[in-house]
Amino acid sequence: MTEKIKRENKKYYKSSNYKGVESSDVIMKIFWRQNDRFADLFNAVLFNGRNVVKSDELIEVDTDVSGEIFVDEYKETLKRSRDVVKKYYNGVEFNILGLELQQKVHLAMPLRTLLYDGLGYIKEYNEIKHENKKAAGKITSDEFLSGLKYSDRLHPVVTIVFYYSEKPWDGPTSLKDMMVEMPEELTSVFNDYKINLVQIKDSDKYNFSNEDVKALFDITRNIYNEDFDKIFREYSNKGVTKELIEMIGKITGNDEIAAMAERKNGGDDMLCTAFENYRRDAEDEGKKEGKIELIRKFMKNFNKSADEAMDILGIDETEKEELKKKM
Repeated sequence: MTEKIKRENKKYYKSSNYKGVESSDVIMKIFWRQNDRFADLFNAVLFNGRNVVKSDELIEVDTDVSGEIFVDEYKETLKRSRDVVKKYYNGVEFNILGLELQQKVHLAMPLRTLLYDGLGYIKEYNEIKHENKKAAGKITSDEFLSGLKYSDRLHPVVTIVFYYSEKPWDGPTSLKDMMVEMPEELTSVFNDYKINLVQIKDSDKYNFSNEDVKALFDITRNIYNEDFDKIFREYSNKGVTKELIEMIGKITGNDEIAAMAERKNGGDDMLCTAFENYRRDAEDEGKKEGKIELIRKFMKNFNKSADEAMDILGIDETEKEELKKKM
């Protein structure tokens, strides 16, 4: 990571835009702001791993896409801010690439993404219109109406929704999914809007090239699948950065992994130790769930209270309180 990016990241932490935002959100945004990672995500998800988006051609732009929408006498001001936005210089022309970070299923995600992308177009449209007004005498009456010249063109906005929860996405993935049932005649003329959704759970289908991005998806997916043996096999001899460990800890909600990133002497052995502790916690959690189920059966079948059922099962007082909280 260059010194310039490090300085920008420090400013990003202190930015007023992130007051009150959970630290995990800030960590996620900083991770994906690095051009190599950002480009690799887009190339893997949208272009089957081909190097279409060049990391050295990415320029970070303002995440604020707030804008005003005018319809005749009606005026609506919308204030919106995206998570990470890059401008991609493809030769002379450029595209706007947006990344939305999503921890929970959002049942209006297609509509939300449509709004964000639309505001991106409106923002560029207003900038072009402003420039054209300066040269009002050089445009035709038709051009004056819209503020655009016939030669003016907008640049494509492409958005990826990165969903990183353990729960599979079961919400809509297109605007059509949010609609009432339509007859075939209407469906054929309806303008649908699909989201580019990437999930941790099924990320093994993507061809990642960046080692940090590959490790992030791979390790997190295997934690969710409780396949710790695979993590040990693949990463026991590989270097894993503290930044990546912190990301994995925040995504999975594992305190042991998250705390490990704060220690001074991190390393592969610490990573494996954290996963071993995670596995043990998962096994203990499974045992607790089994006990809870057994307690409930005793309560139902023998008309016993929770305390009475636990006494019959020989559960000690310390564990009683813990199990009652979980029940």
